[in-house]
Amino acid sequence: MNPILAILKEHNISDTQISELFQTLTENPLMAMGVVSQLGIPQDKLQQLMGLVMQNPALIKEAVEELGLDFSKVEEAKAKLKQ
Repeated sequence: MNPILAILKEHNISDTQISELFQTLTENPLMAMGVVSQLGIPQDKLQQLMGLVMQNPALIKEAVEELGLDFSKVEEAKAKLKQ
């Protein structure tokens, strides 16, 4: 299992919440940060999660694909942020 998904599940984040988080990520990455903060993940685990993403951004793509979402939407959203 993807380490991002594993950390979320470790903190009893439901599959529905995980799917909603990654759906938000594919549509609006900035809003995804707000969703993450509402999940109630302890600060130390949240830092661990962010560290994983910073060290290996490909984990996001793996998680998105594991959830059956369209990663090209993440790329589109990222391109919009750069404009």
